[in-house]
Parts: sequence; C-alpha cells; structure tokens
Amino acid sequence: MHFTVIVFPGTNCDHDCYYVLSQVFHQQVNYVWHNDRTLGQTDCVIVPGGFSYGDYLRSGAIARFSPIMEAVQDFAEKGGLVLGICNGFQILLEAGLLPGAMLRNRTLRFICKDVHLRTENNQTIFTRALTEGQVITVPIAHMDGNYFAEPDVLTDMKQHNQIIFRYCDLQGNVTEEANPNGSIEHIAGIINKRGNIFSLMPHPERCCENVLGNSDGRFIFESILDNYR
Repeated sequence: MHFTVIVFPGTNCDHDCYYVLSQVFHQQVNYVWHNDRTLGQTDCVIVPGGFSYGDYLRSGAIARFSPIMEAVQDFAEKGGLVLGICNGFQILLEAGLLPGAMLRNRTLRFICKDVHLRTENNQTIFTRALTEGQVITVPIAHMDGNYFAEPDVLTDMKQHNQIIFRYCDLQGNVTEEANPNGSIEHIAGIINKRGNIFSLMPHPERCCENVLGNSDGRFIFESILDNYR
C-alpha cells in the first residue's frame, strides 16, 4: 500500500507514523505539506497528531482550512481511506468529515498516559484484525479529547455502528474511572457511515513494537493492510 502523511505547522507525530508504516510494516509512505493541493498517488491518508498551527484558535480549527484539506475531502468523497489520530481526529471533526466535536478535557489538564479501549465494532476496514469486545492498550496525549455529540447525532451514530472504541478498564468494563477526558458515552474512536474515514484520540502509532513494551497499535494498521492483501 501507499500511505500519505499530512504535515501541518505544529504536527509532531508525523515522523512516528512514517516510521511505523515504512520500517515496521514496510509500506510506501510520503509526506504532504499543508500548503500542497494534491495528495499524489495514495491508498490511505493519515492525518497525524500534534498541535496544528499551535491550536491557538481551537484544536484543528485552522488546519481545517489548509489547502491540502480540499484534496483530503475530495479523496474521502471518492471512497479513499482516511485515518485521523488525536489532532487528526480534531481536524476531521472541524472539517465536517466526521460527526461531533471535541471539548477541553473535564480535568482542564493535558493528559498523557496509557488507556484501555474496548472494541465496539470490528466489522470495519480499520478494525478487522480485532475481535468484538477485545480490549487493547494505547497511549493518549491531549488537552482537548473530550468527545461530544448532540443526542440526535449520537442516536444516529449508534444506529449505524459508528462508535468503534470506548474507554474501559483492563477487564473491558466501561466505567467513569476509565474515562480519562469525560467523552460522552466513553467514546474514543468513531467512523463515518460509509466506513472509509476513521479517527481515534489514542495514538496507535506509538505502540507498534514489542521493544516499547506494547504493540497493540499494530491491530489498526494490520487491519488496513489486510484489506489490500
């Protein structure tokens, strides 16, 4: 597969994504700068984490207007795969490619730690390597990760199985103590109705090698690759 990693001013997880895709999974990867207007040849676009434009206005609000986002939207409308991670999730929400919005963490503090995620839907291109209910451990690092959606939007998302991951404890129990940022219904990752745009706040690219003590992030990338084998 050929992957494209978008780079905005302030992006700081682009190299992590590039390394994992090129060195761990041995795929073709290229960077595309925010001022570019074309993606080039690609099968999957990664909108990585970081602090695009310093998050000075609102997380993802400025990046949403970058020239490259027109190409990302066009690519997605044609069915191309798009994966948003952390700030990438925020950007895709701001761009209207996914429903809902991100609020400041309920603690009003930056959170950086490992969390547990329960797989709610494994019937997607991004989660087929998982089993329904499977718990994985993935790190988070964010200030604005409190996912919110209006009741009618949330109801519609449930009807279309768009909730992919929920924060949980190690045993898979969805509890308030396991919800690190206050996200509504413990939502950590969602997908669009068409099934080609997926985003999550945790960082799977940071846990893909055993040498790091955790390789649960591999499930996401292996799912994408299995779809093309």
